[in-house]
Amino acid sequence: MKKTIISTPLAPKAIGTYSQAIKVDNTVYLSGQIALDPATMEVVGGDISVQIRRVFDNLKAVAQAAGGDFADIVKLNVFLTDLGNFPIVNEIMAEYFSQPYPARAAVGVAALPKGVGVEMDAIMVLREGYY
Repeated sequence: MKKTIISTPLAPKAIGTYSQAIKVDNTVYLSGQIALDPATMEVVGGDISVQIRRVFDNLKAVAQAAGGDFADIVKLNVFLTDLGNFPIVNEIMAEYFSQPYPARAAVGVAALPKGVGVEMDAIMVLREGYY
């Protein structure tokens, strides 16, 4: 088993005792991303759609640093403080992903780090030749 730490300055630095992602053979486990601007490490302003887009951009940066892209994501977990925002997640997700879409879970939670409304993590399987 080959285990590699994935890190990129194009996504927020880890704010705890974790890595942005871990690659084991051809599988990449992407840690949860919240709506932090990687340049300032501050939560992006605006409504929930701005937060959702920032989270997808952060996940995309980590996926690319690992040698993949959103087409390689096989499982996406979405954590929302308000499940009423789920239709907005669906709408914006369609801008970032194409069919076949990854498996997905959406979970309502009481709170998220730094008071954000959304967090997402993912599992990615790299195609032959990319690991």
